[in-house]
Amino acid sequence: MKRQALRASLWSAGDALSRQGFQFAATLVLARLLSPADFGVAAMLAVFVALAGVLADGGFSTALTQRQDTDHADESTVFWCNLALGIALAVALACLGPALAMFFNEPRLTMFAVLVAVAVLAGACGSIHFALLTKKLDFRTQAIAGGIGAIASGAIAITLALQGAGIWALATQIVSMAAITTLLLWCLHPWRPTRVFRWSSVRKLGSFGGYHLASQLMETVYIRLYTLLIGKGLGSVPLGHYAFAENTRQLPASLMNSLVARVALPLFSRAQNNQQLLRRGMQFSIRVMMLGYAPAMLALAALAEPIVALLYGPQWGPAVPLLQVLALAGLLHPLHMINLHTLMAQGHARLMFRLELVKKATGIIFMLVGLQYGVLGLACSQLTHSLLGLWINVYYSRQLLGYGMLAQLRDAYPPILCSTIIIGAVAVLSQGWEAAPLPRLMVLGGLGGLAYLALMAGMRTNAWRDAKGLVFPTSGSK
Repeated sequence: MKRQALRASLWSAGDALSRQGFQFAATLVLARLLSPADFGVAAMLAVFVALAGVLADGGFSTALTQRQDTDHADESTVFWCNLALGIALAVALACLGPALAMFFNEPRLTMFAVLVAVAVLAGACGSIHFALLTKKLDFRTQAIAGGIGAIASGAIAITLALQGAGIWALATQIVSMAAITTLLLWCLHPWRPTRVFRWSSVRKLGSFGGYHLASQLMETVYIRLYTLLIGKGLGSVPLGHYAFAENTRQLPASLMNSLVARVALPLFSRAQNNQQLLRRGMQFSIRVMMLGYAPAMLALAALAEPIVALLYGPQWGPAVPLLQVLALAGLLHPLHMINLHTLMAQGHARLMFRLELVKKATGIIFMLVGLQYGVLGLACSQLTHSLLGLWINVYYSRQLLGYGMLAQLRDAYPPILCSTIIIGAVAVLSQGWEAAPLPRLMVLGGLGGLAYLALMAGMRTNAWRDAKGLVFPTSGSK
């Protein structure tokens, strides 16, 4: 299982690097061609586009991944459900455009909503392929389709931006990315639907997918609620700064999810009846994820100013303190993800829904309080709530597997401690050194990274042994 996890993780990482790497590269160029207000307007629709995407899937794709007893009739039923939902939601989103334009006092949202509605429909048409490829741990095909889609859509958006298209360059990028990726998935994957629709399949998958859908809807609304609050209360410019800080914070999270968490659900699902193996899988995943994730997030917080200056330009300076706080808020993200994936793998979608209900209710309270102090207060509310949310997430892991909060923190703290020591030492040693952002980041990041790995290896931490055992199985791991 370790070898299979390694191969799948590497291809999944390749998918993330190809898809998100090229998208990020395009965003760097667009950040210098467009204004924060343009990105802020695009972010105003983010919650509605994300909701439409979740609803169009209906929770069926995750149910297909989790269930081990599905057949082609089940898969065809899911496809026709997703297609029907995608058409309905695309029409609904397009019709919602004028109301959103009036709500945010932004006329451009009317046509923007129509364009991104096409992306929702295109994504629904390809969701079944993503689910089947994920279940088989075939991330190579996803990497090819996503990488080509990201390159093509980025090139189209940059070309339009250079011609003065403004916000419409962003809309075109969203639509072309979804359409090209889906088209390539249909070309690269042999699966095709048959003219079969079984209500028994809907009931079988819906028993799990329904609760998962409800959980995903709450998660989507919660993480995108800031766009409504900031966009309505403070305007498009502060929203643009916050959205850029949030998207930058998500880059390490997306890569780590691709390396481990994205692979965890199909693998954990195969071991769903072995509690000892599941607990070991959780420990292994947390240790390996935190080995790379902790230094990335702490370095992102420590070096936020030169990172923003180098990547985005001086007009994005107000995003620096937001990025610092949000990076710290996301430090324990791997623990959140692994606990939820373990619950899903065991088929406990209903228990997961209960956790999400409690977390989102408390999170909205934190968010509303934080907003009273502006965008920085909103970011601080995420930092505070992340600790409470983790305590809630581990509740059922302790009940079902005997792997609670303290045990998980014991597995997670060595990378955090070592990262803090190294970053503090590098900060002290580099005081008074004036340099341009690029060489400063290269030197500090390179030296700090080598020192961190040396410290983790020298302390013989479990995280280091697990990672070493994954890459070199003969070395063993505890």
